[in-house]
Amino acid sequence: MPSRTATLAKKPSLIRSITTNMGAYTALTPVVSKIFCSNSHAVLMVRRRPPTVNGGGLVVTDRDQRIVFSVDGCGIIGASGQLIVRDGDGTAILFIHKKGGVVQALSVNNWWKGYLMDYGEPTKLVFSLQDPKPVLCMNGDVKVTVEPNGRRKHWDYEVTGSFVQRACAVRSRAGHVVAQIGVKGMLAGKDFYHVVVQPGYDQAFVVGVIAILDNIHGESTRC
Repeated sequence: MPSRTATLAKKPSLIRSITTNMGAYTALTPVVSKIFCSNSHAVLMVRRRPPTVNGGGLVVTDRDQRIVFSVDGCGIIGASGQLIVRDGDGTAILFIHKKGGVVQALSVNNWWKGYLMDYGEPTKLVFSLQDPKPVLCMNGDVKVTVEPNGRRKHWDYEVTGSFVQRACAVRSRAGHVVAQIGVKGMLAGKDFYHVVVQPGYDQAFVVGVIAILDNIHGESTRC
């Protein structure tokens, strides 16, 4: 039986997929897996769980209010600087942790690593995120590198705007908007906000970045 890694671990290079719109092509850019890429815009709603409810974390639903992702933080895992992203079935698909140690303590950046999960165990490294000390989620300071890369001094994505104010975007190195984080509606706010992911981009990867931003700013995934 093929392992879950064999199913999910796709090389993060450009893959072409045929859409149903006039036979046009949409470029898919998987990081976690191409199964989390869509040929159309994906509107996701993110809800923060209070620490007293299931240990906190995040719940992500689609337009039909179906759970498509969830994020466990230290309230569930019991360890700070660690996050688990699950799919709609509750299967762990991404393990994220903040690097520690003396070298990290002396670095000007905090480093986070995202790994594919294979039967409950982290396996392949798929992205790295760095944010400067002190943390400011603005002016493009937060950088994300897709792994394995080989271009160690380069980055592939950046976060621009203010996550705290829920006015934030994930952009590619070329400047294209990958995902837009914002609020709309009477019930929207810091505890309930929306994310619009552009066609072709990996929604699980975007949720992983949001989970890190949530933790960086001491919100629901952090104890």
